[in-house]
Amino acid sequence: MLVGRIIRTEACVAEGAAWLAEREPRFAAALEMTGPLPLRRREDGFRALLSAIVSQQVSVASANAIWARLEAAGLCDPGVMAAASDEALRAAGLSRQKARYGQALAQAGIDFAALRDMPDEEVVAGLVAVPGIGRWTAEIYAMFALGRADVFAPADLALQEAARMLFGLEARPGEKALRAMAEAWSPWRAVAARLLWAYYRVAKEREGIR
Repeated sequence: MLVGRIIRTEACVAEGAAWLAEREPRFAAALEMTGPLPLRRREDGFRALLSAIVSQQVSVASANAIWARLEAAGLCDPGVMAAASDEALRAAGLSRQKARYGQALAQAGIDFAALRDMPDEEVVAGLVAVPGIGRWTAEIYAMFALGRADVFAPADLALQEAARMLFGLEARPGEKALRAMAEAWSPWRAVAARLLWAYYRVAKEREGIR
């Protein structure tokens, strides 16, 4: 089978979390702190990737405001986005660069239904060929829009910092080092990511209390 396990329900996430906790005591301890992990599934397709582009390097509040303007202008439709003027895209709050990326995505002709049946690495390779979609964005899409259970996003700074804290590392691991670490968490790397993100939030809250 080309495509591995798909995370569809909270039960799938719980199964992965139990597997990780059984094999890694530090994951078991983190899970005690975080409680049950979220599903975090979203619909796949053009809107999911456009949302990821909009969210790059801006606050959640800013991204939500821009997204609301894009929706109001009908720009979340690929046909409308592809034909939109620079003025319309700027009026919706997109930077010149993100406007270019949004239109490149709309014009790329991605077969989103076909992605559902492709192996993880083919999904990532196909997406990063589109301007504005880096490996992090492609991996996040595979994890949450396609539900891939064994995809990880080691370039994510919160994952790097969470790994440093949980595993008692002297320094935050870089993308390459964290990707290597995560190999031990296969075939549930996407659940390991959910656990590390949840642990990061809890640990940071506790730091704030102190």
